[in-house]
Amino acid sequence: MAISKVIYDYVVSEENYGDRAEIIQEGTKGRWAFLVLEGEVKVKKKTPMGWLTVDTIKKGAILGEMVLVTRGECIRTASVVAHGPVKIGVLDIDRIIKDFESLSPQLRTLLGVLITRLRESMNRLAVLVAKAAG
Repeated sequence: MAISKVIYDYVVSEENYGDRAEIIQEGTKGRWAFLVLEGEVKVKKKTPMGWLTVDTIKKGAILGEMVLVTRGECIRTASVVAHGPVKIGVLDIDRIIKDFESLSPQLRTLLGVLITRLRESMNRLAVLVAKAAG
């Protein structure tokens, strides 16, 4: 997937991670969003049966998008772990929030609902898979 110049323009720094390095830890507070520049990461959710890989995300994907809904800080709902070497772009969240705030209230609400639904769907999926495995 090609990375849009519009999205890349929000990158303020780049970080490299080795295989299995934890980029985001579930349950911690976070203020940053990230862009996968190279490689791929695994999104993992803790369940009563152990860790569940919910998704594999590749170049061009954004991580930590919940900071948009919370306007700058949130509790991480999943862990993100490098799957092989990964280059991550740290996004300028203050600039993104400023641009987000310039959208119409209706569009901000719509995007917030979509992001929240994604988080809730991931939580439900983790519960269902844990029950099926148990």
